[in-house]
Amino acid sequence: MSTPNDDRAWRDKLSPEQYAVTREGATEGAFTGVYWDHHGAGTYRCVCCGAELFASDDKFESGSGWPSFTQPAGDGAVDEHPDRSHGMVRTEVRCHVCDAHLGHVFPDGPDPTGLRFCINSAALDFDDISPEPST
Repeated sequence: MSTPNDDRAWRDKLSPEQYAVTREGATEGAFTGVYWDHHGAGTYRCVCCGAELFASDDKFESGSGWPSFTQPAGDGAVDEHPDRSHGMVRTEVRCHVCDAHLGHVFPDGPDPTGLRFCINSAALDFDDISPEPST
């Protein structure tokens, strides 16, 4: 349960879009987020708390307009909750550490899991592990 002080701290830390997505459950527009067409090697982390969420090796092109992953970075990285909003039945994905709304998971992804974790770019930070160019 968050307190008014927690809410104030999140508003101070996050951009308005990040706050709307992670703390209020909003969804950014398709093909608008910084990571929907991102191809760097590294780790996607929670924008709120920095927890490791997804590995770039598990990212794939879903055509949905949002970053999509076949699985979380590890067991317990995300929590799943039933979502019956907007007249649909879906599974919401939240950060296990800080309970930030990340997106949804659908059973229409590729092998090896058959899952598509459809995640808002606004909920993510990226740690690039690409090698530094030699000088």
